[in-house]
Amino acid sequence: MIQTSVFGKTIDGKDVMAFKLRDGANEAVILNRGGIIQSLKIADKEGNPVDVVLGYNDVAGYENNGGYLGALIGRVGNRIEKGRLVIDGQEHSLYCNDRGNHLHGGKNGFDKKLWNYVFTDSNTLELSLISPDGDENYPGNLNVQVRYTFLNGELKIDYLAMSDKRTAINLTNHAYFNLDGEGSGNVLDTLLWLDADRITPTDETLIPHGEFRNVEGTPFDFTRPHRIGECIGDTDDPDIRNQNGYDVCYVCNKPAGAYAKIAEAESERTGIAMEVYTDKPAVQLYTGNGLRQNGKSGYYNRYYGFCLETQFIPNGVNCPAYAALGDAIYDKNKIYHFTTVYKFFVK
Repeated sequence: MIQTSVFGKTIDGKDVMAFKLRDGANEAVILNRGGIIQSLKIADKEGNPVDVVLGYNDVAGYENNGGYLGALIGRVGNRIEKGRLVIDGQEHSLYCNDRGNHLHGGKNGFDKKLWNYVFTDSNTLELSLISPDGDENYPGNLNVQVRYTFLNGELKIDYLAMSDKRTAINLTNHAYFNLDGEGSGNVLDTLLWLDADRITPTDETLIPHGEFRNVEGTPFDFTRPHRIGECIGDTDDPDIRNQNGYDVCYVCNKPAGAYAKIAEAESERTGIAMEVYTDKPAVQLYTGNGLRQNGKSGYYNRYYGFCLETQFIPNGVNCPAYAALGDAIYDKNKIYHFTTVYKFFVK
């Protein structure tokens, strides 16, 4: 049974609802404000609950701080160069909110919206909204549904959308994970494996331009598990230097459209491990390089969490080489449907 409570009120007095999904000894709390994963408690190797996602204890925390902690991201996750979106010869100028580029849906993206909600069964929460034609200057009335299911250690996120005009869609979730426990310190000792041989290198504004870079022999090689912090300070590498850590898109090795395991992370301290499965073609690794804020149980500094955001390749709307691996431009009435699973267990 999903438990419902009022988490708090927005600055303009609207109720924000919290939904608690239980899975045995584990529990997740999802907010209808931004579809935020506010809490995710996983039993560690001693059987004690550990909250493995960063967040805030009140609505004001989410309203007053950046970083998109735990939030649904849309219409288009990640960056679009200079906010330039061209569809059928018409240019749509999107709001630029990051280094002169459009990031994570713009000024008032999906992370800031109050979503409608229903329960489809005892383990599934369905959030929905209609993003109207012209919302953040995107074309088309976009009908969006996002379903959270928590069962057998798997937090499953199903993304569905459809527009009445040709438009861009690239939904993701921006949860920051710390498998040692949120607020416990940095994630540099976390072991990480990624099934990806290539990244998309960026310029100094973190925009990729259609190129690919092989990870072999670079600080970006996680094809064999190693600690996140092992090479994060290698500022001789231009991409590490530009990103101030890891903030880069990995191209998954799996076949296009295939649903497969793409990542695994592990805390030796708690024994909690997390696998990531998706049918999206790419994943953004971000190590919280910009974190500087108070969170649920203390101060969140740089590298206190890591994100694995499944998605299409950023700036793919302007780079045919990226769009060929997964195109974010969707025709009128074409169904957008992708799934990502974060699976937790103890080693």
